[in-house]
Amino acid sequence: MAKKFDQMEPAHQDFISRQKIFFVSSGAAKGRINLSPKGHDCLRILNANRIVYLDRTGSGNETAAHMLADGRLTIMFCAFEGPPMILRLYGHGRTLARGSEAYAALLENAYQGIEPPGARHMIVQDIDLVQTSCGFAVPLMDYSRERVALDRWAESKGEDGLIAYRKEKNSVSLDGLPTGIDPA
Repeated sequence: MAKKFDQMEPAHQDFISRQKIFFVSSGAAKGRINLSPKGHDCLRILNANRIVYLDRTGSGNETAAHMLADGRLTIMFCAFEGPPMILRLYGHGRTLARGSEAYAALLENAYQGIEPPGARHMIVQDIDLVQTSCGFAVPLMDYSRERVALDRWAESKGEDGLIAYRKEKNSVSLDGLPTGIDPA
C-alpha cells in the first residue's frame, strides 16, 4: 500500500497544507531517538524537495542537537480528518540560528516577517524520499483550536527570560550532545 516518490507532488503539498499537526523524528548515531509534535502553523513548503519549520522555545532541543550530530530527519503527517493517509518526508536537516542572515531571509519570505513569541530557530529539511501509506488505523478526530499556552508562557518570560531558559534547558540534548544554540 505504501508508495514512494522522489519529491512532494502537488497533491502531497495540498495534503500537508491542510494538516494542523505534524511529527518530527531525529536521532544521532548513538543515544535516544526524539519524536516531537509540532503545530501552530509553523511549517512552510519551500519547493518540492525542501521544507522549513519555525521552532519555538520548549523544554528540550533534541532536534537541533541531532541536526549537528547526524542530520537525519523524518517528518510525518497523518490525516485525522477526511480520507485516511500517512505521509512521511525523509531527508537531512539543518538548523538556522535565530538572528542569522538565512533565518532573517526565510522569516521575511516564508513567514511575512512575523516571528511568534519564543521563536528559537528554524529547521530546514532537504527531502530525498516521500512515502505515503494508507493510514487506515489513524483515528478520526476533530480539530478544535490552537492552544495559547506557549504564547502566554513565552510572553511572560520576556526576551531576557527566554535567553536564560534556553541557556539552562536548550544548550545540550538529553544525551549531552551540544545543540549549537546561542542563547543570546
